[in-house]
Amino acid sequence: MDKNEIVIAGYSETPVVFRSGRSAYDFAGEALASLLAATGIEKDAIDGLSVTVPLSEAPNPFFAVYVTEALGLSPTWLNYGGIGGCSATGGVARAMSAIRDGYCEVAVVLSADAPSTSWRANYGAFRGEFQDPVGVQGPPAMFGLLMSRYAHQFDLKEEALGKIAITQREHALLNDNALAKFRTPLTMEDYKASRVIADPLKVLDSVMFCDGANAFLVTTRARAEAMGLKKMARPAAYAELTNVNGNVACPDITETGFARIAPKLYAKAGLKPSDIAMFHPYDDFTIAVLMQFEDFGFCERGEGSDFVLANDLSFRGDLPLNTGGGQISAGQPGLASGGLNLAEAVRQLFGEGGARQVDNPKNALVTGIGVIPYGRNWGTSAAMILEV
Repeated sequence: MDKNEIVIAGYSETPVVFRSGRSAYDFAGEALASLLAATGIEKDAIDGLSVTVPLSEAPNPFFAVYVTEALGLSPTWLNYGGIGGCSATGGVARAMSAIRDGYCEVAVVLSADAPSTSWRANYGAFRGEFQDPVGVQGPPAMFGLLMSRYAHQFDLKEEALGKIAITQREHALLNDNALAKFRTPLTMEDYKASRVIADPLKVLDSVMFCDGANAFLVTTRARAEAMGLKKMARPAAYAELTNVNGNVACPDITETGFARIAPKLYAKAGLKPSDIAMFHPYDDFTIAVLMQFEDFGFCERGEGSDFVLANDLSFRGDLPLNTGGGQISAGQPGLASGGLNLAEAVRQLFGEGGARQVDNPKNALVTGIGVIPYGRNWGTSAAMILEV
């Protein structure tokens, strides 16, 4: 194996907290300190940094620069990730490119946000009256529309969405970093009785904003070994697509970018869907999880409900799903959320899953979703396959 291949050689994740009263800078410092403690490396060894745009500090075009000052870093390569929930996996991919091109040698991919404490987001676009129309109350309404359209075209079973929520809640019960209020059991009766917030989408189909951060150490295998690091996860493949069907005025909103990039991703990794040991999809809403089972070839399009109901998705099952609880049952730390799913995948590959550890975690498929415009599918679709 090439000693210069690029790996994730460390990770850290803060507990997620509701209305912490802290800033994204504060959480970034905690995540970096935890990463340094976990890996034992010196801070001055870090010469590359990728930072995710936070909702709590927007609009701030210089946030990434200010983070370097706050953390006492002097990187030779700096990236500011603006693709939402894709920014963590996308940041790892971009850090890998920077290392290959010689811009840096040891990069940290850092995401921190505190939207339940400070909300400064502005979803306005070049045609704001269409992109974010008055009366549409953010992502739940967008996904409610998507869910309605999917149910019109295909067989959408309420019990399948409920099973996704319940499975991930069972995993969150074993995750000390999960939001405290989500560490309570959930039944199908609870799910079905939960109030509708964007017909037909229920509150238990949805994430809850909170505050938190995560960080990843990206470097070559040779450099990691020289720094004394033993555990590593290799990104075997990465692919992303933004604005699927962008040249179509009125596209089918159930067609996602994942369906386009999945064949490329599997080809790069030399794998097929049946080879995937764990699935960590971006899960801001249950319908997004169900649709990704289809898009990544675990079942045919329109068969997601039957697939979910027929398979064991627990950490003990054939296809473990978001074994830390995902965002739906651990909490969504704003635009640091993509790193939450990635951190759990790396944790499992490192064999550090504790009571929820997956048997034989040979690989993991992690995805990200970035923004959802009104009347279209989500903006960016990104996916990464990691191997030990």
